[in-house]
Amino acid sequence: MSSAPDSAVSPEVTGDAGRLVILGGGVMGEAILAGVLASGWGADDVVVTEPSTARGADLAARYGIRCVVGNAAAVRDADTVVVALKPKDVGPVLAEIAGSLAPAALLVSVAAGLPCSFYERRVPAGTAVVRVMPNTPAVIGRGASAISAGAHATEQHLARTERILARTGLVVRAAEKDLDAVTAISGSGPAYVFYVVDALAEAGVLLGLTRDRARQLAVATVAGAAALLEESGEHPVILRERVSSPGGTTVAALRELDAHGVRAGFLAAAEAARDRSRELAAEADAAPGV
Repeated sequence: MSSAPDSAVSPEVTGDAGRLVILGGGVMGEAILAGVLASGWGADDVVVTEPSTARGADLAARYGIRCVVGNAAAVRDADTVVVALKPKDVGPVLAEIAGSLAPAALLVSVAAGLPCSFYERRVPAGTAVVRVMPNTPAVIGRGASAISAGAHATEQHLARTERILARTGLVVRAAEKDLDAVTAISGSGPAYVFYVVDALAEAGVLLGLTRDRARQLAVATVAGAAALLEESGEHPVILRERVSSPGGTTVAALRELDAHGVRAGFLAAAEAARDRSRELAAEADAAPGV
């Protein structure tokens, strides 16, 4: 079943939680862990696999869940398995767990660039797969994620994925063909914003502000502008024009941004991120032994 493209979802989704396993206890794995516990999963029903025993002990102590090293044993009888691994590690781990997955298990991927078909070729036939493209602000509940259904995923599987992600921020459904573009905009997007904040702060230092004050002003300006966009619901061009008085300072600044090709730079950056997302899938497919 294909998901309906571009539909927003409610932040709360009802339904039985079941047993959930998160493969990978890194930044995104921990964000999902915190989110599912806040959404109603009991700590006894959540297991995380993590090769670093120190990291695993830290997660177990902070969240009250069980953290183990072995992937195959962990996924037995799991209702949902979240793959929160680097793309290069996914193939070997799928080979490790394929024989242990329950027939009705849902596989949720948060690995960049890997299509549902990558998983479907490596796990038992008929396994439901949902692909997710999240971003790092999910760790504070302000993320933006898009989800797409694989060949065997149903509406119920999508709803379960939405519940898993509900406390991480915005969740939308999108056609899988659009997920490389989502990666380029929201997946990599936080880094673009951090880049802009750093550039603004450096400009402030150049103009005579202290480094701490310049950073403080840059962060507050970007956060405030984003909040205004969100709360007003108005197009960014409209809000930009309200700041841009004829012959004023902002118009002079924007003219320089255009002269230096900043807009074109963002377009080129997004295209590069999209292309790299596609390359990751090709590289994972070509990796030996998977």
